[in-house]
Amino acid sequence: MLIEFSVTNFKSIRTKQTFSLTSAKGDELQGSNSFQPNGLSNLRLLRSAAIYGPNAAGKSNFIKAMRAMRRIVEESATELQRGDKLPVDPFRLDPETVKSATEFEVVFISKEIRYQYGFSATKERIIEEWLIAFPKGRAQHWFARLWNEKKEQYQWDMGNSLQGQKQLWQESTRSNALFLSTAVQLNSQQLQPVYDWFNDTLRTTTVSAWSPGFTVSLCSNPGNKAKVLDLLKAADFDIQDIMLKKKIFDENDLPDDIPNEFKTRLVREMEGEEIVTELNMMHKDSTGNFIPFDFTDESSGTQKLFSFAGPWLDTLKNGYVLFVDELHDNLHPRLVQFLVELFHSNETNPNNAQLIFTTHETSILNQEVFRRDQIWFCEKGNDQTTTVYPLTDFSPRKGRENLELAYLAGRYGAVPYVRKLKIV
Repeated sequence: MLIEFSVTNFKSIRTKQTFSLTSAKGDELQGSNSFQPNGLSNLRLLRSAAIYGPNAAGKSNFIKAMRAMRRIVEESATELQRGDKLPVDPFRLDPETVKSATEFEVVFISKEIRYQYGFSATKERIIEEWLIAFPKGRAQHWFARLWNEKKEQYQWDMGNSLQGQKQLWQESTRSNALFLSTAVQLNSQQLQPVYDWFNDTLRTTTVSAWSPGFTVSLCSNPGNKAKVLDLLKAADFDIQDIMLKKKIFDENDLPDDIPNEFKTRLVREMEGEEIVTELNMMHKDSTGNFIPFDFTDESSGTQKLFSFAGPWLDTLKNGYVLFVDELHDNLHPRLVQFLVELFHSNETNPNNAQLIFTTHETSILNQEVFRRDQIWFCEKGNDQTTTVYPLTDFSPRKGRENLELAYLAGRYGAVPYVRKLKIV
């Protein structure tokens, strides 16, 4: 479960920007749109948040920042070699920030314990890294490291609460790798829930990035196929059934120009496996007969919804934290509302999955879909830097203010300033 995310000096984000899923005061839609995490009686979290803003304001960069943090956690100790560059991209329009580190910090809950974890990094090395845990609500400083440029070495502060082979983990941590990731690779069971939150719970994507493959794999199971069909029908898609044609994998079906190394690995991994050769959507004709439509003959909207039906249901089932960029892309406003409200139901979201998405779809602002603390804005100033801020900064009147009209009128900022174009 995500509580808060902060980022500094990443792409168009120059100064520290903090995004929070902590519920503000007020009982509006409290039972559906917010929840109380297990073991934390003094905290309520939001099940979703929407981020609005004009094109090129930095909404995508905000999600890319979370993706970059996750990637460094997952890959720095395993995929990178000594001397490889870290995937950070500082703000380029200021000579000082170009030379400065990018900083990420996230506060989250894993296995009913709250953690505060962060690090700063340049492309060459990790500059600082820290982890604070709050078992039973009490802060414990588990570890911290800081690069001392004068001495050209790290200063370490290992807390007594962190158990295990701490000296070995320190000595094994490369300058371009995280201590967290290195220690987990070397069997730190205590740090495993922190790493697992990034690796298993946190998901980032765009609507167009999902292919139908994962949903197809779910449909191989009759129970899962029924859930996918239920979602498609609930979204008013006239699909009666999903039919898959399969065959045993045959290496002779592979293209001739596939590289031998890749072909050998693929054959080894796929030997004896069933593969889907045809995907058909079943519709009823006027006489009640089922007529198959090849997936590619369906509308782009149908293809898109089918492609992320699987990941959407998987997120809801497992309680993931999902960041989606441009959720409105090729989707009707009522469909966007339908998808968001799946997260606002105790029935469809029993494990408190969280959805954070960017969008230009404003009609859902006045459909009693969101609490006021679930709406955020992203704006780029004259200095080309991105600012992220919540609607609650403006204290809108509950039930008495048309949020859509107020936003489009520019009351909250984060709208494009369109100038007249003179054509000579």
